[in-house]
Amino acid sequence: MSASINNIAREELIDMVPYQSARRLQKADGDASGQSAFNDKIWLNANEASGQGEYNLSADCINRYPDFQPDNLLSAYSEYTGLPTEQLLATRGADEGIELIIRTFCKAYRDSILICPPTYGMYAISAENHGAGIVKVPLINNTLDVDGIVSELDQVNVVFLCSPGNPTGNLLPKAQIKAVLDAAQDKAVVVVDEAYIEFSPQDSVQSWLGDYPNLVVLRTLSKAFALAGLRCGFTLASSEIITLLSKVIAPYPISAPVAEIASQALTGDNLNIMKARVKETNALRAQFIDWLNEQDWVEDVYATDANFVLFRTTLKNEIFDGLKQQGILIRDQSKQLQLNNCLRVSIGNQSEMETLKTSITGLVTTLRSGNTNNTVVGEAN
Repeated sequence: MSASINNIAREELIDMVPYQSARRLQKADGDASGQSAFNDKIWLNANEASGQGEYNLSADCINRYPDFQPDNLLSAYSEYTGLPTEQLLATRGADEGIELIIRTFCKAYRDSILICPPTYGMYAISAENHGAGIVKVPLINNTLDVDGIVSELDQVNVVFLCSPGNPTGNLLPKAQIKAVLDAAQDKAVVVVDEAYIEFSPQDSVQSWLGDYPNLVVLRTLSKAFALAGLRCGFTLASSEIITLLSKVIAPYPISAPVAEIASQALTGDNLNIMKARVKETNALRAQFIDWLNEQDWVEDVYATDANFVLFRTTLKNEIFDGLKQQGILIRDQSKQLQLNNCLRVSIGNQSEMETLKTSITGLVTTLRSGNTNNTVVGEAN
């Protein structure tokens, strides 16, 4: 970027590191394979579903702008959640919901958000993009530091809680979420990001919306619904908050084809397909956790209620790099607070998971057989 452009741009953006999505990291690592080579790899690095549904798509009316909030989509999600359409906002993934909330409730260069790392990186990135401050109250044993959060509520406008968490995977205790909501009334908006809630639907806090006007729930069709490429999410909140967010969102956020496919995914047999996918994923997740717990090179396996597993190993680099060379992509989370030597594996289909386990076993065996000092690789001397 030229010096003159740097002088014009907002100064905090010059050195800001953008959110490193799985696809963006892939490009940064020099993998420029196109769509034709997409199926040559096993993708276990972005918490996507391993398959997809088949949906009918018409080309009617694509010469016209879509509705601001397509009726067919809101009606389908209203039926799915049991909430009136006035409490729903369809967005371009849950990420747009995060951005809208910050832009609505935080004045640039004056107000702040609160996050609980390790957590989803887009909360901080969206705040930085808007010029909002970031207050961090780290998790304690993967649960909330409620006292720490409460002590900061006079300094922030929005609190982001991720449950199930990403990259940790575990649900936050409901009693802790409730304690934060109680303390934040008339002080801050509390956002509970439920991107992975379909994998443990009984633990949603959606039913609390009527009791807490400052509660916002984020959802997406990217995970359990296997529609990550569609980019469709939802913000659930009081009608007052939805009205405010609607003033900030783009005039046509949801394209007609997206609305059409998403509406189909939310109705009829497609809901049963989603539930069957969740059941299979949860079973494969349990099998993978059992396998990890049997491995002597694994130091810790994190509890998870999502479609991925986080684990710690001193063989982090060898496993990550070795799998990548074999076309198996997982996620290195070791740069996150508290997550040194941690890898995250998205749960694929049964064949993909068996291939993963076989490949890791081969890598570890090769490492140990090449250890001339006869020490166990991964353990301290």
